[in-house]
Amino acid sequence: MTSRSWAPPAPYGLARTLRVLRRGRRDPACRREPDGTWWRTSRTPDGPVTLRISGDGSEPAGERTIAATAWGPGADWALEQLPALLGADDAPADFLPRHRLVAEAHRRHGGLRLTRTGLVMESLVPSVLEQRITTGSAHYAGRRLLTQYGEKPPGPAPDGMRVPPAAATWRTVPSWEWHRAGVDRSRAAAILRACHCAPRLEEAAKMPLPQAMARLQFIPGIGPWTAAETLQRTLGAPDALTLGDLHLPVQIGYALTGAQNGTDEQMLQLLEPYAGQRHRAARLILLGGRLPNRRAHRAPHSCIAQL
Repeated sequence: MTSRSWAPPAPYGLARTLRVLRRGRRDPACRREPDGTWWRTSRTPDGPVTLRISGDGSEPAGERTIAATAWGPGADWALEQLPALLGADDAPADFLPRHRLVAEAHRRHGGLRLTRTGLVMESLVPSVLEQRITTGSAHYAGRRLLTQYGEKPPGPAPDGMRVPPAAATWRTVPSWEWHRAGVDRSRAAAILRACHCAPRLEEAAKMPLPQAMARLQFIPGIGPWTAAETLQRTLGAPDALTLGDLHLPVQIGYALTGAQNGTDEQMLQLLEPYAGQRHRAARLILLGGRLPNRRAHRAPHSCIAQL
């Protein structure tokens, strides 16, 4: 067991920063306790790790501290990466709002920081699972597979948590288990192809965004949607805008113009003033709360670029 603390800037929101890493409330690899403590399991280059993070950064100036304790072979690696995971590498001050709604969201959610995990496969696999289906179905698939094939985490992790499987373990999952989890053949095949190239894909964690996007999309079945969803977390990339989604362009278009039928092309035009920060702008727009009627947009994720 080893520990480390980090003093966040002001303002800072731990839950807002880390919530993108949790794939549903019952995610076996990422859990938030009622008291605000976060538990996270990962498979680092040095091996499995359990990480406990506490403190929300809401203390008075000069007293803000985020404390982390790690267990397992990957403990030193995880604690070395802790500031990046908590958003230390992010630079929200570089963001310049161009719309009133965005400016208000930026003011209200100034504690948002973009997390950087430095790990590709742990975000890539769940992103592939989320292709073309509802979020709830994707979370069920991930939870079932991690519970069955993930390993018990080191240290005092809460019951039910698991370390995500290694690439070699994913390759042993039989076809009928993918089927029982609700994962169709094309998504399972994309994950297996990625696992065969896992070391090369992990190299994307140290690449600039354009090169990292190209590296991930070299794998058939991984297109711009999946690559962006992965690198938003792996790199903390502020410009990794998700394209090919049924919902996002509609939400962005409605928030900024009131139009109900936004497209990727229109979204790109609307977000052009935020070049270099389009993912951050999109997140702030969603946090702004001006969204279209959800009943009219209940379709699953549309990873058009994957087809």
